[in-house]
Amino acid sequence: MKRLTLAAVACLVATGVHAAPVSVLFVGNSYTFGHHDPALSYYSDNVRDLTRPEAGGSFEITTGARPYQPHPWGGVAGIFKHLTDQAGLDYDVALSTRNAASLRGHFLNSNPAGWDMRGNLALQTWDKVVLQEQSALPLTRQTNAAGEDLGSNPEYFRFYADKMREFVQSTDPIGPVRNRDAFPGATEDDRQAACEAAGIRSGTCRIDRGTFDNPNGDPDTAVYLYQTWARQNLIDGAFVTSTDPETGVVTRSTDLSTGTFFATLEEMTDDLAASYAKAAGPGFAGVAPVGAAFLRAVQDGIATRNMWADDALTDGLIDLWYDDGTHASNHGSYLSALVLYGTLTGRDPIDFGRDEAAARALGIDPDSAVLLQRTASAQLAAVAPVPVPAAGPLAVAGLMLLGALARRRKTAG
Repeated sequence: MKRLTLAAVACLVATGVHAAPVSVLFVGNSYTFGHHDPALSYYSDNVRDLTRPEAGGSFEITTGARPYQPHPWGGVAGIFKHLTDQAGLDYDVALSTRNAASLRGHFLNSNPAGWDMRGNLALQTWDKVVLQEQSALPLTRQTNAAGEDLGSNPEYFRFYADKMREFVQSTDPIGPVRNRDAFPGATEDDRQAACEAAGIRSGTCRIDRGTFDNPNGDPDTAVYLYQTWARQNLIDGAFVTSTDPETGVVTRSTDLSTGTFFATLEEMTDDLAASYAKAAGPGFAGVAPVGAAFLRAVQDGIATRNMWADDALTDGLIDLWYDDGTHASNHGSYLSALVLYGTLTGRDPIDFGRDEAAARALGIDPDSAVLLQRTASAQLAAVAPVPVPAAGPLAVAGLMLLGALARRRKTAG
């Protein structure tokens, strides 16, 4: 009898070794798919870009919306996948992304013909889903000194993030969905009035967008929100830029931008963090504090605070933002993936160390890679302690290396 029990245990262990991979779907826009190479196409052979028919999505397109962003896309999802591979984890990673897409656009499928974004959510049962909102939408409504509107809508953000969570976690019909129900009010009339008071047209508030069901919904699907970063082009002191629609090359003018809304990175980051925290209500697994990690890198003297400064390219610090002041640089995409890795796996990104392969492929030097790993680790620990995996010697070696780097930076300063 004892032999049978041991055999059963051995069988269970063997089965566990060959368990199905953890399936993860990243939902978002260019902040997730990487915007430009090498991040854009990074590790794309190892992730499923669901905007391609051959990847399993219900799409008719084979090229990107912009000539300089050809499919397949890898981006932050690709970097995340490579990190899990190096850690010996079995993750099946897919991404459903579109330029400038909001979560409302994903859920209601208000996309170009052939882009069935809601269909991607229902393709299969997912173990984990990551939702990234359009960068300005979660922010407090406001206008700038020039009278321009920021275009934020935190009510839409919270409402459609929650609808997407319900959709992937349940097979019950979701709906009827109306924009007015994103707003507070005990009755339909109250919510309609609140929606219109927010500057939204009456018909847009009340129209029935449909009722949707997902045969692959599962209450065990863990849904995370991907908190984005403060945008340099929305901070006082930004310059006007233009992006070539064919090549993607960014040109900066000598004119200061009038389209700014925040005095500091801290102000915008705090606004984003508060909005994401409010959205992560019951049923959500948590928030990946990517934007908070960007700010931590700046405050810790690791990353450049002001990309518009005359010495921004020569100050010896890491540049987390791309030339347009909104998207992440390759370093920024790497930091994003590190934070998401720690959030979704419970592993500490500090364990990767100087020889981490994704950083090397992205053109990130070993010292910078370690500093970004340290930043991600510290930010995750500030939210909740990250469990240390059973790789004690590597962790100790990593801490010793970080200590040496810190001492070297202090001496140099």
